[in-house]
Amino acid sequence: MRIAQVAPLTEAVPPKLYGGTERVVHWLTEELVALGHDVTLFASGDSLTSARLDATWPRALRLDGAVRDPNALHMVMLERVRRKCDDEEFDFLHFHLDYYPFSLFSRQPTPFLTTLHGRLDLPELQPVFNAFSSIPLISISNAQRRPAPQARWLRTVYHGLPEKLLTPRPVKPSYLAVLGRIAPEKGVDRAIRIALRCGIPLKIAAKVDRADQEYYDEYIRPMMDHPLVEYIGEISDHEKPDFLSGAIGLLVPIAWPEPFGLVMIEAMACGTPVIAYNRGSVAEIITDGRTGFIVEDEISAVAAVHSLTTLDRGAIRAEFETRFTARRMALDYLDSYRNLIEATAPRIKLVSNAT
Repeated sequence: MRIAQVAPLTEAVPPKLYGGTERVVHWLTEELVALGHDVTLFASGDSLTSARLDATWPRALRLDGAVRDPNALHMVMLERVRRKCDDEEFDFLHFHLDYYPFSLFSRQPTPFLTTLHGRLDLPELQPVFNAFSSIPLISISNAQRRPAPQARWLRTVYHGLPEKLLTPRPVKPSYLAVLGRIAPEKGVDRAIRIALRCGIPLKIAAKVDRADQEYYDEYIRPMMDHPLVEYIGEISDHEKPDFLSGAIGLLVPIAWPEPFGLVMIEAMACGTPVIAYNRGSVAEIITDGRTGFIVEDEISAVAAVHSLTTLDRGAIRAEFETRFTARRMALDYLDSYRNLIEATAPRIKLVSNAT
């Protein structure tokens, strides 16, 4: 199958720094190539891929200080995709650009779908889903789609990691962990309080975005001035297996409806249990009492910490292998592609006959 994967230009694919969507697009693209498909990746020029790379701009936009209007370059990329569709270069198009392709690509015959990667509980999005109720969409969790029941949801496809990317290490767990990004909605302040109440060391491997620097300086950095708290900073995939394997558990005390928490399946890949607040996709990812504990507040989180050692870390890794690998994700998407191609074939034939 000739497939176009259309990624944001914000980060490289895979991202050199933080970037959840671009990492998922990379893993999906590599699996599709490994399965024998002809894949073209539309992304920034500093991307690395086994697919054919079509670069609209030479560098990821977040790292290019000269770019002040990223929408302009995304519009150019969409037009490049459309022109290649006119030349019948693709059997299927897969977008990861939110609602940007909806209008243009609903007016051409090549079948396509869009995976929505962000939160949908914003009032300004409702008119979009009302106006484009026929656009085929993939959700990354069932929780994500609840604010927009009027949209055309094909299915939920959970994210997946390459099976060998993160694996358990033979180390003795000795601390609690936080991984990802320091922001108000991520709940690092709550994680610190949980660890201190338990009297267990906490290691924080997380980045601070420029937009969250003031929050970090005012609220989080003073809380780190404690002998049990260690701030490591942002870490790479290469460093995550040792970091996560050495953790008694990963704390995810989020305060927002996160559509999908990649850090949770990263922990599971290392056999590390997760304690997460019952928000967004958490209940779909964590099996309570098997791969971690789902809690409502700091009090219940503290109680759960003392039960972490009762969980079977081998069983946690096994559940990751069953539910959250990149190969499973790619096969789910291929099934969706084929269903849409079959469903649109009569329409494409009618258009062809009419011309």
